[in-house]
Amino acid sequence: MENKGQRKELQVSAIENGTVIDHIPALSLFQVLHLLHLEGFRNQILFGTNLDSQKYGKKAIIKVSDKFFRAEEINRIALFAPTATLIEIRNYQVVLKKKVEIPDELVNMVKCFNPLCITNHEQMVTRFRVVDKAELKVQCRYCEKIMERDDMVFL
Repeated sequence: MENKGQRKELQVSAIENGTVIDHIPALSLFQVLHLLHLEGFRNQILFGTNLDSQKYGKKAIIKVSDKFFRAEEINRIALFAPTATLIEIRNYQVVLKKKVEIPDELVNMVKCFNPLCITNHEQMVTRFRVVDKAELKVQCRYCEKIMERDDMVFL
């Protein structure tokens, strides 16, 4: 039997407290999960990918119970999911909704790809200036080499 005209939806329970990350590019979901170190997180995590989005075509979403992300973690999200929206939930109510933004500087987030860079030989904090937010290109503060997104290894 065919149900023409009926709307089909997947119902996912609301979270009482926590964070929803919406509008993640579908292909970036697992990178975002890894960047946020959610693989070993003990609380409930719900995620979906290749969901229809009127604005982006296909998207992914992550819901994390009882977790509120620090600014440094939000900056990590922006690197692979610049279209993402962060939504904080408290007592089942939205208390904050904002788009993620790529920061002007990446501090201790990525490793320099230059094997001769001092950061690969000394114990020190890495620092990169973002020189192109659209294509995500960053310049090392120490050796001045420019890296692209595909060259980045996250700490």
